[in-house]
Formats: sequence, C-alpha cells, structure tokens
Amino acid sequence: MSELTRITAPDGVAPAAQYSHVVLGTGRFVAVSGQIALDEDGKVVGEGDPAAQARQVFENLRRCLAAAGAGFDDVIKLTYFVTDTAHLPAIREARAAHIPDDRLPASSAVQVAALVRPEFLLEVEAFAVIGA
Repeated sequence: MSELTRITAPDGVAPAAQYSHVVLGTGRFVAVSGQIALDEDGKVVGEGDPAAQARQVFENLRRCLAAAGAGFDDVIKLTYFVTDTAHLPAIREARAAHIPDDRLPASSAVQVAALVRPEFLLEVEAFAVIGA
C-alpha cells in the first residue's frame, strides 16, 4: 500500500478547502490540484485578464510542485480548464516562462461553461514524477 503525504497549504498558496493542493506518494508520483488565480492571501489576481490569471496560476503551480520537491522539469501532464479557448495563447505564454518548448509535458485543454467562481477564467492541474 502506498503512503501519501497531503499538503493543503504550500508556502505562498491560499489554503485549500475540501481538497489537498499537493499529494505526494511513495511511488514518486505528484498530483497538483487545479490552480486558479488566487494570491497567497486568497485574493483574485487579474479579474477579467487571462494573461494575469495565467501568470498567477503558473506561479501557484510552481509553489505547489516545490512543496513536493518537484519542479516544472518533473511535470508529465498539464490539464487546462478554460471558460473560453481564446485564453489558450495567454496560458501558453505563461507556460513558456516556466517550461521550454523542448520539455513540454503531455496536456489536455477543456472548455468549460464555468469554474468555481465567475471571476476565474482558467484553471490548470499538473501531474509530475520525481526521482527516487
């Protein structure tokens, strides 16, 4: 049986409600819950601005990965949830600031009718594998 560590509030990320931001297992698989554009105090960043939201989301992903001893080099899968596919270029730009084109992970993009609150335009989850 796998032993798991759950991190509900990594440094610099607003505490989670009803889920863990990061789950680290002995199998060295890391799952990061979908991140939204909240700063470390839980305030919305970039209301109405997909580029600002994408930058905050990737900063939150970075912090969550670091809390598990991982980085963007360890990411194997990103899933993007967007309220409008027109936001994808802003997401790709934010991703490019953290992941070079020659190290892109697998990914999926899903357009959704809405996210947890109407001011959020996008959400991104990550899966990573870290060495033994």
